[in-house]
Amino acid sequence: VWCFGDYFKKEAIDYAWEFLTKELGINPEQLWVSVFREDDEAYALWEQIEDLPKGRIVRLGEADNFWAMGDTGPCGPCSEIHIDQGPEQGCDRPDCAVGCDCDRFLELWNLVFMQFYRESDGTMTPLPKPSIDTGMGVERVAAVLQGKYNNFDCDLFTPLIDTVVRLSGKAYNDNAADDAAMRVIADHARATAFLVADGVLPSNEGRGYVLRRVMRRAIRYGRTLGLTGAFFGGICRQVIDLMKDAYPHLADSRELLDKVTDNEETRFGETLDHGLAMLDEEIARLLAEKQDKPLINGDFIFKLYDTYGFPKDIVRDVALEKGISLDDAGFEAAMQRQRDQSRRSWKGKDVDHFSAGLIALLEQGKTTEFLGYSTTSAESLVEGILDAQGNLVQEAGAGAEFQIYCPQTPFYAESGGQIGDCGVICWEGGEFTVQETKAAAEGLVLHRGTVSQGTITSGQQVSLQVDEQRTATALNHTATHLLQAAMKEILGDHVKQAGSLVRADRLRFDFTHFSPVTPEEIRAIEQLVNREIRRNTPVETTVLSKEAAIADGATALFGEKYGDEVRVVSIPDFSKELCGGTHT
Repeated sequence: VWCFGDYFKKEAIDYAWEFLTKELGINPEQLWVSVFREDDEAYALWEQIEDLPKGRIVRLGEADNFWAMGDTGPCGPCSEIHIDQGPEQGCDRPDCAVGCDCDRFLELWNLVFMQFYRESDGTMTPLPKPSIDTGMGVERVAAVLQGKYNNFDCDLFTPLIDTVVRLSGKAYNDNAADDAAMRVIADHARATAFLVADGVLPSNEGRGYVLRRVMRRAIRYGRTLGLTGAFFGGICRQVIDLMKDAYPHLADSRELLDKVTDNEETRFGETLDHGLAMLDEEIARLLAEKQDKPLINGDFIFKLYDTYGFPKDIVRDVALEKGISLDDAGFEAAMQRQRDQSRRSWKGKDVDHFSAGLIALLEQGKTTEFLGYSTTSAESLVEGILDAQGNLVQEAGAGAEFQIYCPQTPFYAESGGQIGDCGVICWEGGEFTVQETKAAAEGLVLHRGTVSQGTITSGQQVSLQVDEQRTATALNHTATHLLQAAMKEILGDHVKQAGSLVRADRLRFDFTHFSPVTPEEIRAIEQLVNREIRRNTPVETTVLSKEAAIADGATALFGEKYGDEVRVVSIPDFSKELCGGTHT
């Protein structure tokens, strides 16, 4: 919980103490407090708490009681409330006290007093509005209130662990290895349920890969308990049943969670046993060699990752269980070789820096008015000609490549997956063939091409005509909207557009989904799209505020930046999206 400027140390300390001792009923005799060694203000405020036993305030150093975002930025001292769980939970060292790494003095609450800004030279200046970052772990408090000494023994986890016990036939608290496996499965099932409910799907990159690693790690631990069939989805569904009252959005994702977990268990299960057999064989070979420090080779780890979908976490877990180390450097080297190979095989090119001519146009405040929603032809003036080097020139003759700037254009500039328009720019006695239209900078469009006849000069009156391929491109762009709406209906509302290519001759639609689309699903999607094509419903466009458009049910592209006003393209009773492209 954050507080920005409404209250500071005294109130934060009072609120924390009151909540723990009065609302939760924790005995003050069990509590200790730590403050940063130089924070005399916090020390004095804690001394004013009447029912805090004397001698229970401890000063600790920067490593324990000072928080910072990094080497620079907001920072400040911390004050923590600890509970003494008794000597039986301690390390038996005579110097055991608050700050010890054992479990006797357990941190319950942390108050971060964000009051300084640290410069790169280490200088700290007071913030104009000091703030409070305060929090505690729900599971930890539940365990303390229930008289448990481990978070996994509180009632937020025990129903999940009880289910694993029932499914596996193993006893909890019987041996450390089985206990660890059961706790991992329970914890990762909770993480999976919440991640999927928040819109994350398994993938090979980003947060989707984090989810995939979490799920596969839990599935692998299930194997150590003898769970060879599908089990993880059932544990995840139990999370919904346990927590839906506090988090109602979990219940809305039940069907999607079933599909995601079942698919991931099926896919990974097909390769897990083979991969584990290979790993066991490699570990047995290393142990047979009786090396002083056996090490699993990085190339072997990479092979498991690349061929069998084994996250390195799983290899590490198995290796630790066997007392073997990993060749992390070798694995990273193999990963880097793959990245380098991918880059070498990519046929793209870096984005050019702004040219001198473009900078000059921008400094003049030049922008482009797009007229292409209502017409494919228009009259305008030539107010900029850029040569092949990007310099402004006064005229362009036949043969060489140039870029033409006009303040008004019906030509659509490449954006949102739709390619830029082609066509011609004509004037008396001449013609410029437009081969590509792009937004060279925000709000400024350039037409790239060659003069096929005559000479074009700056300041010349011209006619701009988009070629007939625009209609086919617009049809294909509308088809991507039909396709996304159909996929959401057939595959689920979790489907999100992840990219596209819209040309006159074809379209490509990239999307997020957790499994390959089956032939049956493809047929259903095709039938639905073709049904809408046959309906031939006129496309409608409106301009709304972004908030109003989203509230009205319009689909936005994840990661796309939108202005305050947005264009909404609708196919009534079927599709509604925010889109700046051309449609018909």
